[in-house]
Amino acid sequence: MPATSATFLDPAVLMRIKSLELRARVVVEGLWKGMHRSPYHGFSVEFSEYRAYTKGDDPRYIDWKVLARSDRCYIKKFEDETNLRCHLVIDHSRSMQYGSSSFTKAQYAATLAATFACFLMKQGDAVGLTTFGEKLGEHIPPRNRPGHLRRLLTELERPAPAGGTSLDVPVRQLADLLHKRGLIVLISDLLAPVEKLEQQLGWLGALGHDIVLFHLADRAEIDFKFDQPAQFEDVESGREWFVNPAQARESYLRRFADHRDFVRRSCERHGVEYQWLPTDTPMEVALYDFLAMRQTKGKLSRTTAAPVS
Repeated sequence: MPATSATFLDPAVLMRIKSLELRARVVVEGLWKGMHRSPYHGFSVEFSEYRAYTKGDDPRYIDWKVLARSDRCYIKKFEDETNLRCHLVIDHSRSMQYGSSSFTKAQYAATLAATFACFLMKQGDAVGLTTFGEKLGEHIPPRNRPGHLRRLLTELERPAPAGGTSLDVPVRQLADLLHKRGLIVLISDLLAPVEKLEQQLGWLGALGHDIVLFHLADRAEIDFKFDQPAQFEDVESGREWFVNPAQARESYLRRFADHRDFVRRSCERHGVEYQWLPTDTPMEVALYDFLAMRQTKGKLSRTTAAPVS
């Protein structure tokens, strides 16, 4: 979706806002304003409570105010067309605590998840949250009721316990908890062995869930522009190595690219939407890309989600 760089708020600036709820609301408001200013004016409308009028629809449900404002014909969606069940699955492992700038991957992930929660609940959709490291942490079922957003944000603000990343046990446990089909949004740096990831993604997909994976990485992890030999610590295991970056850079970058490509190909094979997301990416860009893809595939609709209870 076209937009100028001036439209977007630098993540480092956004993270200066102490309140997670306020950060999320700033991004959501910027998202709505940007979509209304864009040539895709109807884009934002279709993701809230309207859909485009099609032949055979009852003209009594046309919203004439929207028609006058946008010169496009929309009708109010019925409740069974608008409710979506979304479950946010957030990595709380030790590696998410890394950040080469003024914020960590964990803070970026929490802000992204909070933004999703604010955006979707504003539409009347149900949102839940699960955290994981070596095993599942907190699990909050999808709801849309007074006080629920505050509960989600409180959990997202909670400091993550120390622990490594496992992509095997938590996914199996999650499958046992999510009995009703819906949208699963997985946010992780995936700094763990991923041999079993493809199997687990296929398992969730076979259960009827629609899955989106946000693969986070810090810019220093992507570019590896360290200059001086130093002691490097594996934040997942606690092990330390003395590394000369000049000698290790080529091998590191190749293995990092192979790891990312393996994840991407695994997602493609199982119909999982893969979103590569360096943490210096403005939050609005991530959401624009995500919503544009969802609109193209028509997946933000009741055709892919079970009734919300």
